[in-house]
Amino acid sequence: MTATRRITKAVIPAAGLGTRFLPATKAVPKEMLPVVDRPAIQYVVEESIAAGFSEILMVTGRNKSALEDHFDRSYELENVLREKGDDVKLSRMESSAASADIHYLRQGDPRGLGHAVLRAASYVGDVPFGVLLGDDLIGAGDDLLGRMAAVRARVGGSVLALMEVPAEQISRYGCAAVEPTSEPGVVRVTDLVEKPAPGEAPSNYAVLGRYVLDPGIFGVLRTTEPGRGGEIQLTDALREMCGGEASGPVHAVVFSGRRYDTGNPGDYLRAVVELAWDRADLGPAFREWLGGFVAANAHRPPAGAGSRAA
Repeated sequence: MTATRRITKAVIPAAGLGTRFLPATKAVPKEMLPVVDRPAIQYVVEESIAAGFSEILMVTGRNKSALEDHFDRSYELENVLREKGDDVKLSRMESSAASADIHYLRQGDPRGLGHAVLRAASYVGDVPFGVLLGDDLIGAGDDLLGRMAAVRARVGGSVLALMEVPAEQISRYGCAAVEPTSEPGVVRVTDLVEKPAPGEAPSNYAVLGRYVLDPGIFGVLRTTEPGRGGEIQLTDALREMCGGEASGPVHAVVFSGRRYDTGNPGDYLRAVVELAWDRADLGPAFREWLGGFVAANAHRPPAGAGSRAA
């Protein structure tokens, strides 16, 4: 069954604690950590809007009020900038996220990604919807979510995003068993395994944090038992849907563009460098400085390396 209705609703789970970034995330939500000069969550919201998903529900947790404050209007600050004639900073305040209808819902018990998605059932209703994880940033020129929605419109069911990763890294991700289709870059998903042990993965295809889901996922999630880590895993529910006809098939778009896992400190730093490198306003001076820094320090051991070795 195909679906031609344009998908407008998206869910952004944002209740995680961000423990890999402590102590920075002790009082600041991990989604608000800056990537150059915007919080990571803003990139995700703007990606959603660019793909046509203009009704957004953020599923949050305690101590996440900064998310709501960020996407709210700051009239006092805007007036100060306007009075100063600082049009550059004022334009940066006017995020494209202003064109979205953003709502917020507390997850309550932290019972996993599947539970966070299930909490959105009453908001989504009986229509297909997108899910975007805030840890994954997708390059601005890569319309991954839009392509996924187009595949869903042609074949129905649910559509995942996959990326091929080295075999030694696949245990960090949900992993998909796939079979080819007649469309280049699109595969049929036949099975899913959450973080398989090394040597037991069915492929090198890792599931990324982008989904276009059939609303039938909610019925499956309601009966999904807690899995890895004692949490309700979205991967487990999608695995059940792989062979089910009632909610349509599960396909995936194989992505080869730019993706940053900003929940990982090392990848977070790479995201900051690459995105700053590409900026028209920051890039030229930054590239010159970075080139000089690398040349001058190529053979210098990290600060403190000698004392640690001793």
